Amino acid sequence: MSTGDADLIVVGGGPVGLATAIEARAAGLDVLVVEPREGPIDKACGEGLMPGALAALQRLGVEPAGHALGGIAYLDARRAVEHRFGAHPGRGVRRTVLHVALAERAADAGVRFERGRVVAVEAGPGNASVRLAGRNGAESPALDAPWVVAADGLHSPVRRMLGLERAPQRASHRRYGIRRHYRVEPWSDLVEVHWAGAVEAYVTPVDAHTVGVAILGPRLSDPDAALADIPRLAERLGAAEPASSSRGAGPLLQRTAARTSGRVLLAGDASGYVDALTGEGLRVGFAQARSAVAAIVAADPARYEREWRSETRDFRMLTSALVVAARSPLRDRIVPAAVRAPRLFGSIVERLAR
Repeated sequence: MSTGDADLIVVGGGPVGLATAIEARAAGLDVLVVEPREGPIDKACGEGLMPGALAALQRLGVEPAGHALGGIAYLDARRAVEHRFGAHPGRGVRRTVLHVALAERAADAGVRFERGRVVAVEAGPGNASVRLAGRNGAESPALDAPWVVAADGLHSPVRRMLGLERAPQRASHRRYGIRRHYRVEPWSDLVEVHWAGAVEAYVTPVDAHTVGVAILGPRLSDPDAALADIPRLAERLGAAEPASSSRGAGPLLQRTAARTSGRVLLAGDASGYVDALTGEGLRVGFAQARSAVAAIVAADPARYEREWRSETRDFRMLTSALVVAARSPLRDRIVPAAVRAPRLFGSIVERLAR
């Protein structure tokens, strides 16, 4: 047991932070999760769990309610191509539902929680510590542990404090997301990706009466204006009432110089993010959670760096190539190319989905 406040402090109580905490408890570690927000925590995202992400959750003992996902479809104004998952389906799950399921499992596993905002972090060679904001802006006493995992999101304060951020993407290339739910019976068990103009719209069934629509592209403020450029989807939604307020995120590309600093490890979006185009953020994040805990148990942070690169290679390479194409004159050819080569499209989907 640690002589500090825990064997492991996890900064960030989102899905990857909670998965890390559950993994660590299964390895026998005393875990403290630090999170400033009251749950359940929401986020602008596509909400489609690929088969690999769903399997990772089930291994952790988490079975969130949602809507079965049979595969992925790409559509433009005139064409469509689809691929159905091979052995196992995925699941559309509202982010708040997923958060509640993970938080309950973490609590059952004995994870402890501290409400607070991290304002300082130290990554020493033999231990690590974080300080939380106290009353009247003062810092609270340090929380110490042999290890810290920062899973504090796309714009990770811990990543910035440790100097692990790389230069931001130039403004003209930045992409953002905005998500809203609609009260309408899902018309398909596929995640539909509608390509139009400068945006893509991800449509995910999340229960028997609700679909989520996440729109990606240049900075957006009005999902209705974006949907006007996607007549096929606008017609499907018809006069459906919004089932949630609009929620935004971005810029999406976040690059890191490294994933470790001393005994602090970065996981999930905090460790770097390419784009949401392939919908694989959670699958990769859950794999990182498992690898981070394995590296901590082995007292070998360099192992985590190696495994992070290996686990994210396909995601980074394929998504980066797709993002480049989406910003280029080739954009209008993406769906036609997938239609002409359905086997290649399917093999890429299967590789990412696992």
